[in-house]
Order: sequence, then structure tokens, then C-alpha cells
Amino acid sequence: MDYVLQTNALCKNYGAFKALTGVSMHVPKGAIYGFVGKNGAGKTTLIRLICGLQAPSSGEYTLYGRKSTDKKIQLSRRRMGAVVETPSIYLDMTAEDNLKEQYRVLGLPSYDGLSELLELVGLEDTGKKKARNFSLGMRQRLGIAVALCGDPDFLVLDEPANGLDPQGIIEIRELVLKLNREKQITVLISSHILDELSKFATYYGFIDGGRIVKEISAKELEEACRKCTRVEVSNTKTLARVLDRNKIDYRILDERQADIYAKLNISALTLSLASENCDILSVKENDESLESYYMSLVGGGKNE
Repeated sequence: MDYVLQTNALCKNYGAFKALTGVSMHVPKGAIYGFVGKNGAGKTTLIRLICGLQAPSSGEYTLYGRKSTDKKIQLSRRRMGAVVETPSIYLDMTAEDNLKEQYRVLGLPSYDGLSELLELVGLEDTGKKKARNFSLGMRQRLGIAVALCGDPDFLVLDEPANGLDPQGIIEIRELVLKLNREKQITVLISSHILDELSKFATYYGFIDGGRIVKEISAKELEEACRKCTRVEVSNTKTLARVLDRNKIDYRILDERQADIYAKLNISALTLSLASENCDILSVKENDESLESYYMSLVGGGKNE
């Protein structure tokens, strides 16, 4: 597989605090890579490292085949655009003037493509309206437009939907999909809105405590988040014993609930449990969500 970004045992320390501890991740070319982790897991730290805003304490990463220790790593970074934490925009400027300023910073010879870029992010009709008077969603889209100046083919977005209303979240999602499908831009996007990520991400990386705990494709995740039957019983230890005996896949949730990943004969299960003084209290079909899958990976806690 061809990777835009690979990290190898990447570490970042702030004094005694270890923000990243041996992170190894792989972002496939052409993917929308959903980067998932709770507050303080290390998402923004990693993004800052690959954008060159900070240096790693140890380890390295490879960007478009060029190692981070290579003196010419900046040539690879020119193929990147990024919005880290908050959009880098001038609030006293119009959308067009913000883009012109970024063109000048990049040393681009003309303003060719500027109007098309504004249209791409849906800001072509903002005219002389200053960015300070934009909605939060419009500012986010302007920040993405600034990141797209210079025509990058790898876009890094740090929580782009944070604080947006439902309409703003939809607009960001549709923009990311358009950039990926029509412009063939690889996107690395961190987000705490897991169900929203599941609507468009093609690959996932789960980070916890400064380590990547799982990388998985959307197809593999769909299979992992398969349909199940959630049962409530008087004793899950007895349930586990009966299911083990019948070689049925399951997951115990607590003392009374379990998810069973098989087509069940409820009557047969009821009789088997009754013979061991265990009662079925309720049965319902259930789909595991991306959020519950993530929580099972990291063992609970509030996700960012």
C-alpha cells in the first residue's frame, strides 16, 4: 500500500510528561483518515509534529517517502495544507483578501485559481464582508481554503467540526468528501464526533495515552461493529459458560448484559440457562456504533 504519511516510534515529551510514546501510524494515499482519541490522547501533538510546528523527542516520520530527518523535508511539507486547532485567518479581512495574503506568503506568482477556491468552499458570495462577521462554520471553511492555497494533495484538519451546529458539520463533511473525491486529496482529520466520522472516513487510527491502539479500514470496522443480540440475564457468568460450551461469540458488558454475535435460537438458549438457574430478562437486536467500539478499545473514559 502507498502511504502519504508514516510515523515510526514517534515520541514527544514535555519535561516529565510523555505526550506521545512510540506512535506508529500509516495514512494511505487517497484515504480520509479519521484520527480518534479522547482529550489529552495526543492527537494535536502528533499533528503539530508532522506539520513541523514542533520537533519530536525521538522517533521519526516519513512524508511522501522523505524522512523527517532529511534536510529537504520542507519540500514534502509544501504538498501539505493544515488547519491546526483554530483557523489561521485575519478577522479584519474579507475571504478574498485572506486568500490573497496566503498567496503572497507562499510566493505564488499570481492570484490564479483564487475565485475557484472561494467557490469550492462556498464563500464566493461573501464580497466585502469581514471574516469577523462570518459564522463559525464559514470561518472553518475559510481556514480550509487558506490551507488549500498552493494546491496541496494532503490536508490535515484538527477538529474542524468542533463547536459547529448540525448544518455547519454537514458543510464540513461535504467539503471534505468533495476534496477527496474530486481533487484526490488525502485527508487526515481528527474529531471527537465519532458518529459523524463514520459517515465519510475510509480509514481510522485510534490513539490513547499517546499510543496508537488500533488502525483499521472502514470496511474492517464495519465488520467489527457487526449486528448483535443484546441480552439481559440474571447472571452473565452462567450465560458465558453456556455460550462457551456452544462456541458462540459474545462480549460481556456487565453483570447482567452481554452482546451475542450469532443468530440465536432464543428458546434453546432459554432452556439451557434455565437448567442452570439463570433467567433471560430481555432480548433486543443491537448494532455496535463507532463510539462503543472506540470505548471498548480504550476501556472507557470521556472521549474528546
